[in-house]
Amino acid sequence: MRTLYKDSLIELTDEEIVFHRYFFPFGNDKHVALNLIERIEVKQPSFRAGSGRLWGGDFQTWFPLDFKRPSRDRIFIVFLRGSSCRIGFTVEDSQLVTSLLKEIGLLQEAPVA
Repeated sequence: MRTLYKDSLIELTDEEIVFHRYFFPFGNDKHVALNLIERIEVKQPSFRAGSGRLWGGDFQTWFPLDFKRPSRDRIFIVFLRGSSCRIGFTVEDSQLVTSLLKEIGLLQEAPVA
């Protein structure tokens, strides 16, 4: 397994994404194999996109802990194959992660509303 990107929030390898501080209340990591991901959308930060969610979410999208999420420049949403549950996340270097996810073929730009 080769690491493509790593920061304090996620680790992206050629096989999986590891979301750090995912599970409440202990902050354990969540590992998601890339082949379980249907697509990832990137959105501009807004309250509706999840920029105000420091940890947690609603019945559809869960966000791992990130105290700096309100100041991040992009929000990523993972759509899992065969599931209505989604994972929202942010990263420290969104331009690099955007580029890597495009190379992998998982990134889909969200339509401008």
